Amino acid sequence: MESYELIILGGGLAGMCAAVEAGEQGVNVLLLEKQDELGGSTVLSSGYMAFANTDMQEKAGIVDSTESLIEDMIEVGGGVNNKELVEVYGKRQLESYQWLVEHGVEFRSLEAVSGHSVPRGHIIDPHQAIQSLFRRVKQLANVTILFSAPAKRLLKNANGRIDTVIYESEGKETKANASKGIIISSGGFAKSEEMLTQFAPQLKGALRIGGIGNKGDGIKMAWEHGAWVQDLPYLNGTYGFHPSAAGAVKSQGLAFYKGAIMVNQLGKRFVNESISYKLLGKAAFEQPECITYQVWDQTVMDKSVFDDPLYDFELLKRRRLLYKADTLEELADCIDVPVEAVEETISKYNQGAQNGEDPEFGRKSLTHNYGKPTPIERAPFYAFESTVAMLATYAGIAVNAAAQVVNPYGEPIPGLFAAGEVTGGFHGAGYMTGSSLGKAVVFGRIAVQEALSNLPVKR
Repeated sequence: MESYELIILGGGLAGMCAAVEAGEQGVNVLLLEKQDELGGSTVLSSGYMAFANTDMQEKAGIVDSTESLIEDMIEVGGGVNNKELVEVYGKRQLESYQWLVEHGVEFRSLEAVSGHSVPRGHIIDPHQAIQSLFRRVKQLANVTILFSAPAKRLLKNANGRIDTVIYESEGKETKANASKGIIISSGGFAKSEEMLTQFAPQLKGALRIGGIGNKGDGIKMAWEHGAWVQDLPYLNGTYGFHPSAAGAVKSQGLAFYKGAIMVNQLGKRFVNESISYKLLGKAAFEQPECITYQVWDQTVMDKSVFDDPLYDFELLKRRRLLYKADTLEELADCIDVPVEAVEETISKYNQGAQNGEDPEFGRKSLTHNYGKPTPIERAPFYAFESTVAMLATYAGIAVNAAAQVVNPYGEPIPGLFAAGEVTGGFHGAGYMTGSSLGKAVVFGRIAVQEALSNLPVKR
């Protein structure tokens, strides 16, 4: 049997941060990656990370605090997220940002995004981040990465500690022992029809665009050994993808966070557009035939952000994915919704924006508590057909603040840790943009630190 100190399952952002952290601490590490390349669902993400009090914010004149970040996370999560996890994130987030910078991860810009009271969406290129961490791993002789090596099962020793991984590599089944711990960072189950049917039947028909290997393997392996699971009732798709996003180009736009409104095929608004786009996805999926459009004017179009994964509206136009018209009447005709309904909807919305009060849905901001809505009145006008996609599941294995996997009684399962999308409890009922990649970094490193500590098992 092969022997290591730590075994990491999955090479997305959480797994790679864990691999670098462990490697730099000098321990013997094996990382098993199911696919033939690193990245998982990380490289499919928009690349936002949620950090507060950074040098980027300071340079932009943005006043923020860890306390505000925590408050936003709990509010967006509907107060049902695990506050202990959120508080640990708050405590470790700035250090994690600086650690990434020190390891060559490039932060390109800063935007206001879903769930934040101030601009704190720090944007990375996910491919660049993964490759930077991979370059560091290759400098560490004590870290081994195996590709096309899916983990199959976990085994306990005679003392009840999980210390062995069964995995496949080059057509052979192999066992590997981990003396310090096993870290599950294998992603979610966005590509498992079996699990989606079981836990999210309401999302039948949503686009499936998650990581190709995200079939819930890690959740199943932990569940077999008594792991509790959390947040499954809050599974929702991600709103804002064009219906063509199931193909090679995953076009997405969140113009509603810059001032657009959302209408259904009846030409009616149906939701407060400033809330989390996971909740917007739920509302959109309940509309007739699940057909919805984002509608905006040139004022919003002028807020397009070049090369931004969510806000580059000009790119959507170049891809011929936008409807454009000089009048609302022409736009309504383009998207085949009742002209009178669209005009009435926008008239009501404009009046609310001018009065500072949205009588229909209570919208007071562009996103969460940030930004002021503006009337949709400056031609030309635009519409973007948008649908819901299952990109990431944001629910799974229950962990404590030490990233230890816990059973239904909150007791740690000896030898087992988890980090990243595979875990539940952190996001709760909603989703704050950037918190998924953020927690991958924070808890990926915590899992290693706790596994290597000589402290008694935490209960």
